Amino acid sequence: MISYCTNVHPAEDVDGIVAQLERYALPVRERLGADKLGVGLWLSAPVARGLADDPQARKAFRAELDARGLSVYTLNAFPYGGFHDEVVKHAVYRPEWTNSDRAAYTIDCVTVLADLLAEDATYGSISTLPLAWREPWTEHDDHSAAAAFEQVVRAIRATGDRPIRLAVEPEPGCVLDTVADALGWLSGRVDPEYVGLCLDTCHLAVSFADPAETLMAIAESDVDIVKVQASAALHVEKPAEAREALAAFAEPRYLHQVRELGTDGVVHKADDLPEAWTELPGEGPWRVHFHMPLHQAPAAPLATTTDVLRTVAAGLPGEPHIEVETYTWSVLPDAGDLVGGIAAELEWAKTNLGTEGVSA
Repeated sequence: MISYCTNVHPAEDVDGIVAQLERYALPVRERLGADKLGVGLWLSAPVARGLADDPQARKAFRAELDARGLSVYTLNAFPYGGFHDEVVKHAVYRPEWTNSDRAAYTIDCVTVLADLLAEDATYGSISTLPLAWREPWTEHDDHSAAAAFEQVVRAIRATGDRPIRLAVEPEPGCVLDTVADALGWLSGRVDPEYVGLCLDTCHLAVSFADPAETLMAIAESDVDIVKVQASAALHVEKPAEAREALAAFAEPRYLHQVRELGTDGVVHKADDLPEAWTELPGEGPWRVHFHMPLHQAPAAPLATTTDVLRTVAAGLPGEPHIEVETYTWSVLPDAGDLVGGIAAELEWAKTNLGTEGVSA
């Protein structure tokens, strides 16, 4: 089953979430002619807490999903809240895994997902942030974060027959910047039965890691791919010729990390697109952490990294959850109709990723 992530919608209360599912998810399902549509729910911390504390509220929410033909296999528990504030930037990485609020929020999501999980799901997944932004971070923080993961695992073990698995999502600029960082940190620190990897293919592309080699490294580790976020980065072959085109993507809400591949193979780093012009050499190709619609190719000299996504999809072991996560529609130049855009992305995914599509 492939899902689309509802962090594209700004609602942060149950009534608002239901209203936006009615406004967007239901028409997407109908446009696709699908009996069921997978939705990867994003629930802010207050919503997750309210649902976790109230079994009847979870039952009522499940009924709202069922009534619209919506199935839940996965939650996105990376953003804690305020994901559509005017300025998000580094706030999306807080609270960190050293803060007890992060574990509490994740445990609330475990409780909620256990009751929302689709009937045909073999497991449920919850994606989460890669510990924190990269600094400050200490060895003591490593121990604190590992203890917090164990606390969540204990909560997962108590949920019932179908397992729920936590999926850690490496992201450029974070403590776990790359997949290699995540494999190194997770191995030996967490229970691999319950904690694995969320492979975001936009983040993977931005890092300039080879996707086939990355899949091989994962296969040789004791860490599973629990979830894939099907996403594409912005690619610029010659940044000096694309300054005007890139200016439209330097928006104030989200952080858009940039990486440049040097001729010597060294990857140069900038934490946001406006800073890249002064901090990077500008001689090699750039990749920008801006989630681009999967089905649309931007006008030259810009491009996207859907080739990375295709390579990952072709080599995936097992059947991890796949979630289309283009949360940037609200800041995308000339975004167009959201229902049409989401439906087109899911159609593209069905055609290009070798999945069973959106119908359960």
